[in-house]
Amino acid sequence: MNIIIPMAGMGKRLRPHTLTVPKPLIPIAGKPIIQRLVEDIAAICAVPIDEIAFVVGEFGEEVEARLLGIAESVGAKGRICYQREALGTAHAVLCGAESLSGNVVVAYADTLFRADFQLDTEQEASIWVKQVADPSAFGVVSLNEAGEIKGFVEKPQTFVSDLAIIGIYYFRNGANLRRELEFLIENNIQVKGEYYLTDAIETMRRKGVVFVPSRVEEWLDCGNKQATVETNQRYLEFIRDTELVAASAQLVNTVLVPPVFVGENVYLENTVIGPHVSVGNGTRIVGSVLRNCIVQEATVLRNVLLADSMVGSFARVEGRPADLSVGDYNVIRI
Repeated sequence: MNIIIPMAGMGKRLRPHTLTVPKPLIPIAGKPIIQRLVEDIAAICAVPIDEIAFVVGEFGEEVEARLLGIAESVGAKGRICYQREALGTAHAVLCGAESLSGNVVVAYADTLFRADFQLDTEQEASIWVKQVADPSAFGVVSLNEAGEIKGFVEKPQTFVSDLAIIGIYYFRNGANLRRELEFLIENNIQVKGEYYLTDAIETMRRKGVVFVPSRVEEWLDCGNKQATVETNQRYLEFIRDTELVAASAQLVNTVLVPPVFVGENVYLENTVIGPHVSVGNGTRIVGSVLRNCIVQEATVLRNVLLADSMVGSFARVEGRPADLSVGDYNVIRI
């Protein structure tokens, strides 16, 4: 099994947190989004993951090394591929062309999920979907009487289906997908200047490839600050029975309200943490109360009351209660 993960986007909706780090490396319950995604896909695959192709922009050697390490952590070979122009989803996937062979999963890097199925690699192809209350905000699939996908509708204004496409796809024959993607590019089949993966999928379907829906239990978004904080909350609930407080953390007159994640060498004094708070390595928090927050690495918080907030790495916040979204290296005194 190969996995291709397009992740070259700039993450503008999550600024300022993505000004110094790519969005897929923002932590969720102590691990980068991209690592959560890779581990969750590996958990439902009935076959080993051979290779993971990360389609990136100019992220630098340090980020690339972290991505290769994430691939190794699930027993796979990592491959770094580059998308130097934002030419759409089909173009992004084709940038990982060397991994388009055999069984392939394509997964967008800001999509997390929970599922209780094992991926059936004998199926020709599947599109992962989540039943939603308001399908008008999403791309959806429509099904025939056999339960197979018969079409795609983008943001339907009249009811067609309530099965929203979450951004993860499986193909038994990756080489077939590669041919259709190459056809789009070679024949300049664009919509508003971009090449779309769904156009290639629709061509495959019309040629007889059977696509079926794979229904996930939860679909978690990391598109903006609010959604990312909510996803952190859900993940902490998922893993609350595991040990989430590092042995090297120092807690002085501090109360933890689970579920929380506390990283290595964290110092907490006269503080209440939780529920649903993640504190990154090396952070120091004194005289504060935090609820439903993500605090990244090597940050200092003093005398603050924070809820529903994100604070980046190497930041410093001192003062009084607030609802904040603070980027890396900022210094704030309230």
